[in-house]
Amino acid sequence: MTTKTPRVKAASATTGPKKTNPALLKPLQPSKELAAVVGPDPLARGQAVKKVWDYIKKQNLQNPENRREILADDKLSPIFGKDKVTMLEMNKYLAQHLK
Repeated sequence: MTTKTPRVKAASATTGPKKTNPALLKPLQPSKELAAVVGPDPLARGQAVKKVWDYIKKQNLQNPENRREILADDKLSPIFGKDKVTMLEMNKYLAQHLK
C-alpha cells in the first residue's frame, strides 16, 4: 500500500515580493469634471480612486439600502453620466476621465 506524499513546489528565481505595475503609478491628468473632486494636479490612478472614495464617504453618497451603490451628486453626475453606479462601474467611469 503506497501513501501519497504531498508535492512541494520548487523555489524559483521569480518568487519574492510582488512587483507593482509601473503603468498604475504613472501620474495622469484628471479631466475638469474629475478635477472638481480630486484636484487639478496629475495623480496616479489609485490615488484618484482613493480621493473619490474619500469624497463619497465624506458626502455620505453610498446608498444606505445597498452600500455597493454610489448615489451621484452634482460633482459626480458629470463623471458617471447617471445618478447611480455600483462600486465596480465607478472605476470604468473614472478611467475615462484620466488621461
